[in-house]
Amino acid sequence: MQVLKFGGSSVAHSDAIKRICSLLEKKPKGRYAIVVSALGHITDQLIQCGKLASERKNIYKNILEKIEIRHLNIIRELFPITYQSHLISWIKKNINDLESLCDGVFQVEELSKRSLDKIMSFGELSSSFLIAEKLKQFGLDAICKDSRDLIITDSQFGCAQVDFITSNHHIIQFFREKTSEYIVLPGFIGSTLENETTTLGRGGSDYTAAILASAISASLLEIWTDVSGMMTANPKIVNQAFPIKEISYEEAMELSHFGAKVIYPPTIHPAMKKHIPIQIKNTFSPIDPGTLIYINKNTNISQPVTGISGIQNMALLTLEGSGMVGIPGYSKRLFEALSREKINVIFITQSSSEHSITTGIHETDIIKAKTVIDSEFSQEIHQRRLDPLRIEKDLCIIAVVGDNMKNLHGTSGKMFSALGRNSINVRAIAQGSTEKNISAVIRKNDFKKALNTLHEAFFESPPKQINLFICGVGKVGSKLMEQIDQQQNYLLEELKLQVRVIGLANSKKMYFNDHGTNLSNWEENLNQKGINMNIYSFMEKVWKFNLRNSLFVDNTASEEMAMTYDNFLKNGIGVITCNKIACSSDYDHYKRLKTLSRHFKAPFLFETNVGASLPVISTLNDLINSGDKINKIEAVLSGSLNFIFNHFLGKKSFLEVVKEAQLKGYTEPDPRIDLSGLDVMRKILILARECGSPLELSDIHQKSFLPETCSNSSSIEDFYQKLHKYRDYFFKIRNEAEKYKKRLRFIARYENGFASVGLESVKQIHPFFQLEGKDNMVLYNTYRYAEQPLIIKGAGAGAEVTASGVFSDIIKATK
Repeated sequence: MQVLKFGGSSVAHSDAIKRICSLLEKKPKGRYAIVVSALGHITDQLIQCGKLASERKNIYKNILEKIEIRHLNIIRELFPITYQSHLISWIKKNINDLESLCDGVFQVEELSKRSLDKIMSFGELSSSFLIAEKLKQFGLDAICKDSRDLIITDSQFGCAQVDFITSNHHIIQFFREKTSEYIVLPGFIGSTLENETTTLGRGGSDYTAAILASAISASLLEIWTDVSGMMTANPKIVNQAFPIKEISYEEAMELSHFGAKVIYPPTIHPAMKKHIPIQIKNTFSPIDPGTLIYINKNTNISQPVTGISGIQNMALLTLEGSGMVGIPGYSKRLFEALSREKINVIFITQSSSEHSITTGIHETDIIKAKTVIDSEFSQEIHQRRLDPLRIEKDLCIIAVVGDNMKNLHGTSGKMFSALGRNSINVRAIAQGSTEKNISAVIRKNDFKKALNTLHEAFFESPPKQINLFICGVGKVGSKLMEQIDQQQNYLLEELKLQVRVIGLANSKKMYFNDHGTNLSNWEENLNQKGINMNIYSFMEKVWKFNLRNSLFVDNTASEEMAMTYDNFLKNGIGVITCNKIACSSDYDHYKRLKTLSRHFKAPFLFETNVGASLPVISTLNDLINSGDKINKIEAVLSGSLNFIFNHFLGKKSFLEVVKEAQLKGYTEPDPRIDLSGLDVMRKILILARECGSPLELSDIHQKSFLPETCSNSSSIEDFYQKLHKYRDYFFKIRNEAEKYKKRLRFIARYENGFASVGLESVKQIHPFFQLEGKDNMVLYNTYRYAEQPLIIKGAGAGAEVTASGVFSDIIKATK
């Protein structure tokens, strides 16, 4: 014999009955006990009736009238006219009883748990009655049996405890006497020996089915619900969650205890006792295999974790003090005190020094818990043998569950490493002696992020999801968006990366999309749907999203933006930047950013600060990390200046070449930064710092080739006017170099802790002589490269190559 439980459907009552009866009609011939919970949200309406009546609000009668009309419409829709009279009579009689009960509540102005149990029972009674009648109409051998005649409980109304000895006796005797193929019973309800209606608490209908299955030693217990089984995580939070095909009783209990609401722990106990398999199936998709809960599941030796679950709105209570050390009885007193107030303890951990005990409870129980614990230990607290109870709120608990965790090393390491990489701080840890569960208490705000992070770590084969927040969508930023869009399929197929742009901003607007911005029309969304840009509001939005694998990308030249990096790094969000200001700011600030990156395991990559997409910084780091010693660095680090001096030919004036470079995007928006040498100073400073030198920008010797009046220009327009004024001066510098068959190069040098920049004339034998266009060149003279320097050469300016360097850093950061 099999036991089937139906209910919990949010579809219309009549549609649910049709669906259930259709499923039963297709079942193989045999005997079935069918447990039904209230359909169509009727329980909520019944509870509302009771509450309104207790508040002396007559509108409860309107709700009862609507319930009656609803049931009458169901009868008229599902049954032929000749079949309706006795059904309507049954419904009207029960509605009258309900109204009498609510009238009594109205008179006494009090809704007791006893009255509420009786009111709520109508939902299960009516649903099971109508299903049984519909099965009869199909010509099936069906009867309806009131569960209150079979399941006997104590008088703890609202969550009654079952008397299994008496209940099993009644159930076995009934099923021996009745030979009907389909026996339909209401779930959730029972009765006392005095025939008072009781309810079995949360998940009570599933529990009813399990009690029946255990008593009659059923071959299978099927729980039909609106999901396709137990999931690897809550699908409302983790989009990638999928059904678990097989799971052990113990794993199912652990997951359900920690928030998996598909099935509740009391349901599992009776079935586990008799080794009865539990099959969870989807009423809306009956062909799905669902989840089989059984004692001997097929274990996957390479998969230690079966599922991830969690509980929100939790608080930690910590009782500590030197008076606890070596003194027995403190734990007993603590848990007895909580038990007296019926406070459920979710989580327990104790320090090995016996100096403290930490327990986790629901936040709703904080006041009761503090009152009872302060009272229990008042003497010890007064004598300062114990500290006052410490309470921490706004927490949650996540649990990684699996029978196979004990057989594979590194599960806990993998769990906490994944959380750490995403800056999710663990407040407390507990692991059972059976090693089936590792629980961690974290901030409530990190709940969604933690579940997704752990699900990705244990269940998801690539792709790995990367979430970008991009500031600066000008020349470099727009090229970056274009490159990401072009490479999405490649990244997905070859690197197994799913790159999503969650937020983007320019100087005026910012736009966010938690599913990822459509890269084909991002400009339209930013301009039309964006809100006013404010860097602090931008950061708040990033914190609020709190997404795993998040990166902040700065494509601006803004000092204000550069000074926010520490905030991102402290929150575990990597920073990718082509903005040189942060790394060339005060040395202490530069070191702080590097330290924060290491401490919070958040990548801080700035390859494009020097040489655009050329591997200048990464090569330098590789040399140093492998033990090489840097003796000297010589470099042409300004693609814009190199372009300018390479094209300063013939009759072209210096001003004309500068404007051409700016038009092509080779200079900074303000070309004075390039021509003053400040840009190159910042770059050689960054290289010097990467070599370990604590230089400041003011320490770099600069030989400016600009007349002083040009350097002191008040605006870009004023600067251009002065360049025009000094056109003969620039021709003279060029002609002097050409006279000796030399070429002008703006060169940066670093050697023995000293750095300098300046315009020089180089001979034909020098490597810099052949530099063309906007190319950069870096010469690393090291202990290993003493005879011939290591040379890095290539385009060092331009929006496209800079964007590709930023993109390359993004990909590096994912590793």
